[in-house]
Amino acid sequence: MYREKIKELEEWKNSKDRMPLIIRGARQVGKTWIMKEFGKDNYKKVAYINFDGNKRMEELFEPDFDIDRIIQGLRIETKVDIDAKDTLLIFDEVQEVPKAIASLKYFCENAREYHIIAAGSLLGVALHEGTSFPVGKVDFMYLYPLNFKEFLLALGEEQLVEILNKKDWNLISVFRDKLILYLREYYFIGGMPSVINKYLETKNFRKVRETQLRLLNSYEEDFSKHAPSEIVPRLKMLWNSIPAQLAKENKKFIYGLIKEGARAKDYELALSWLIDCGLIYKVDRVNKPNLPLIAYQDTSAFKLFILDVGILGAMTRIDERVLLEGNKIFTEFKGAFTEQFVLTELKSNKDIPIYYWSAKRATAEIDFVIQLGIDIIPIEVKSEENLQAKSLKTFVEKYKTTKNIRTSMSNYRKEESLINIPLYCIGNIEKIVD
Repeated sequence: MYREKIKELEEWKNSKDRMPLIIRGARQVGKTWIMKEFGKDNYKKVAYINFDGNKRMEELFEPDFDIDRIIQGLRIETKVDIDAKDTLLIFDEVQEVPKAIASLKYFCENAREYHIIAAGSLLGVALHEGTSFPVGKVDFMYLYPLNFKEFLLALGEEQLVEILNKKDWNLISVFRDKLILYLREYYFIGGMPSVINKYLETKNFRKVRETQLRLLNSYEEDFSKHAPSEIVPRLKMLWNSIPAQLAKENKKFIYGLIKEGARAKDYELALSWLIDCGLIYKVDRVNKPNLPLIAYQDTSAFKLFILDVGILGAMTRIDERVLLEGNKIFTEFKGAFTEQFVLTELKSNKDIPIYYWSAKRATAEIDFVIQLGIDIIPIEVKSEENLQAKSLKTFVEKYKTTKNIRTSMSNYRKEESLINIPLYCIGNIEKIVD
């Protein structure tokens, strides 16, 4: 599978200011694969170390941070003649040995010539549990599930991706039905690599669902295995409440839907744990669309999304026959799948600030508000070809924004300060707005 993040890794390799790189992301999004694939294509040698349950590595990093001693130990462990000039060092599941994380500071300060990439499924959790962290001494990259264009590439549709990237609206319109068909499939399959591989292997949607359910089970096993025991029941309740939260007309997260009488303070740790391990995304409200958006953030009002649209479908047990019923999948749960899809497309393409906006009396709401450079851009999400955008109109009249997006099943069109982007093109929003 081709991953767009490979380009980012190549830029990291060639950077004069390169520091050890940490890749964050949820379990099973492809971190190990992308590190090994990048190493195979860009280095003569790859020294791969998995720290999970590796007592030898615990002992190697325990005494001190003598780089020569550590490199000698890694040569013995990997049976690779590690040379800073031509070898990629991969530290996988590095959160299992906190001193290995701490060592990245010393690699940066005393041996920056070594190319090191570290990753771990629960790395975000480990970093918030008091692990000695090399602040300012590492680069970061976040890996998400495959986005829609990467999904098309996995299916062998390079030409479709090319016209999307070129913004060839005439050809995109010609192949609109084909793009919608693939989008329906993506809503069901999602972007988890193992799930896409199962689909490519079998072309069987029931096998796809079985793979998704196994992933869900592995996530819930992580709750019991890695989370503090006192928050595990709340973790599960919060996690399982998200589909119902997204099914509401107003998708603002309400603690009372977890269980009657639930309060924010009872679920703060559970919420943080799920965010840190990459299983959910939190989108906060902004009071007004001014620069920088973070200055107008209201953390008490937010929406929660799952890491992947296919996983959301598995949680709701939506039947594969929905795929055969026209565009019904786009409108299920009041468009929850569509909003989930747009959020993950925005997330995966670039780490841009993403918020939402609502009027004080809830008379209008903008699904997403993003910051691109010096532009604040509202995005209204429509599940079908409905081109009415009353909330967006209210927002534009109130705040006089000059770049405004509606994304729907309708073709591309530009109307003064409003651009309609087809849903299957929303991943290219940055290029389209420019």
